[in-house]
Amino acid sequence: MLILSASHRSSVPGALSAGTHPAAPGLPRRAGIGLKPEHFRDVLGTLPDIGFVEVHAENYMVAGGPFHHHLGRIREHYPVSLHGVGLSIGGEGPLDEAHLDRLADLIDRYEPASFSEHLAWSSHGDVFLNDLLPVAYDRHTLLRVCEHVERVQERLQRRMLLENPSTYVEFESSTMSETAFLREVLRRTGCGLLLDVNNVFVSCTNHGRDAVAYLEALPLDAVGEVHLAGFARDIDAAGSTLLIDSHGSPVDDAVRGLFSRVVARLGPVPALLERDSDLPALTTLVAEARRAEELTVVRASVEEAFT
Repeated sequence: MLILSASHRSSVPGALSAGTHPAAPGLPRRAGIGLKPEHFRDVLGTLPDIGFVEVHAENYMVAGGPFHHHLGRIREHYPVSLHGVGLSIGGEGPLDEAHLDRLADLIDRYEPASFSEHLAWSSHGDVFLNDLLPVAYDRHTLLRVCEHVERVQERLQRRMLLENPSTYVEFESSTMSETAFLREVLRRTGCGLLLDVNNVFVSCTNHGRDAVAYLEALPLDAVGEVHLAGFARDIDAAGSTLLIDSHGSPVDDAVRGLFSRVVARLGPVPALLERDSDLPALTTLVAEARRAEELTVVRASVEEAFT
């Protein structure tokens, strides 16, 4: 499999206040899986037919060790998507420059086809919270998030993807919708969108909104990757349904339906199957990834028939 090096990266059009940042070659328009240590040996032993693998950057922020040993070998066969969970893009304080330096080292080491982070915050001062917490959608937060995204792109010298969040509470102080907020961040910084379709369904269900209308309000042409995952059902204090973005079950049919709408709009897209708990066998994950890929293959065949 041909992996493009940094010298083949192209400029990204449309970046405004942040300037123009180099883009990675981009993920293949296929389905990939989240790479977990439990599956390292099986992946290397069987080399399943998948488009790419994704890893959480923070699990590799050391100089050596078994994680790097296995990822280095797997990187010889598959493109890598590097997904951050600890930058605290929505945090009040400045970004952790040491964290950014470690990210830059990882990117130099693996030359991932994509780097992404969350529209969320997880730290305040010296306190780190092991969660991805929501932000208020107002002008003050918009300026701060844009400043942080621009700093990331400047330090890493590449365009990043920003992921829409899953939320369970909202700020009364918000003056913008989530989709309007995302549109403006993308417009001002030139970053791309990691569209988590499960997060769309979870958040819209929790807040009583129309998930289809949410999708239609997004700039889908900025999507560089799609995430698919499972959720858990709970009941809140008022007795209403509460969905939890658990990543511990197969993708729900409702989420697949939303993904179908995205594919119908965009054609084949890089789609990641996320599974972070209750991990099944690798063969089960690959089979579910192939189910997602069937939608893109069918769409591509239809497009080819009419060209």
